[in-house]
Amino acid sequence: MSNSITIIGAGLAGLTLARVLHVHGITSTVYEAEPSPTARTQGGQLDIHDFNGQLALKDCELFDEFLSIINMGGSAMRLLDANARIVGEIPDDGKLENPEVLRGDLRKLLIDSLPDGTIHWNHKLDKLEALGNGRHSMTFANGAKAETDLVVGADGAWSKVRVFLSGARPEYMGTVWIDTFLFDVERKHKRSADLVGSGAMLAMLPGKGIFAHREANDVIHTYVVLKKPADWKPEVDFSSSDAALAYVAKQLGSGWASDLLALITDGETNPVLRPIYGLPVAHHWNHVAGVTLIGDAAHLAPPDGDGANWALYDGAELAKALAANPEKFDAAILAFEEEMFPRSAAASIEGHQSFERTFGYNAPENLLKMLNEAAV
Repeated sequence: MSNSITIIGAGLAGLTLARVLHVHGITSTVYEAEPSPTARTQGGQLDIHDFNGQLALKDCELFDEFLSIINMGGSAMRLLDANARIVGEIPDDGKLENPEVLRGDLRKLLIDSLPDGTIHWNHKLDKLEALGNGRHSMTFANGAKAETDLVVGADGAWSKVRVFLSGARPEYMGTVWIDTFLFDVERKHKRSADLVGSGAMLAMLPGKGIFAHREANDVIHTYVVLKKPADWKPEVDFSSSDAALAYVAKQLGSGWASDLLALITDGETNPVLRPIYGLPVAHHWNHVAGVTLIGDAAHLAPPDGDGANWALYDGAELAKALAANPEKFDAAILAFEEEMFPRSAAASIEGHQSFERTFGYNAPENLLKMLNEAAV
């Protein structure tokens, strides 16, 4: 294959694309802004669905390796009221329809599956320019330059490649998440470990609540969910851990059991503020020869458990389209985009609705109804 393929971003979407291309004997180059694979923590735990994410991992020929890193039992879910009483629960049935895995572990699996030299670290895209005939030039913040026959934007929420294609920008969803971690929980935080259980725990009131996840390696990852205006700013320095965590807990208001608040105030890391953004529902762009988007760059939605799965799926589907049309990039991209646009529009609508059902003003009632229906 003589045409060159460039992938911007070494997240799950871009790495899956590179891996499935490699499976088909096709070389690609990945440029990543971060200086190394371990430059930052790679988020929390993901549930990988059997109808999209797992299919992509099978296309990667990494499914058995994936099964070796899942967190068994992590798919359980329980709903608590503000007094820390369990009002609904779904056990992990062991069927592996949505097994849990740490994002960092899954990313490492994909990185390690690629030939040495595939990923160029410390290459943040600064400028993308059309050269004609579907070719493009790229200039990176470190001064490096390259040209390519196909550039795939897998560069996440604030994609530089998306700016070139559509100009759409993520919109604030009216919600912030603030997270912290507890470590060695069976020994140091036994009450919290028992409260959360083996999987996910939600305790929601209208517009606010606590979401905790029992992650691999005896860790609890706690998120405080708050409806806040776009201009809201914390009034304390988040680098001062104890004061910041106490401030975050206070944002929930009164009426919360001390054991629930301890998931926050006993946190062992400085809290991290994460405003939630999403692209306009059914985001799409006019086809441009030699450029396309996958993952959050294409269809960022509020977190509802599907984003990482569709990122994996996008990467695998685009790779297979390119493998089927190795000398006709435009035909491959058009086929991929024609399939992705309606799929991602439907997923985006469901993602926005699911997020509000879970974390919005009617969350307690919605969650209890969901758990009751699942128990039938």
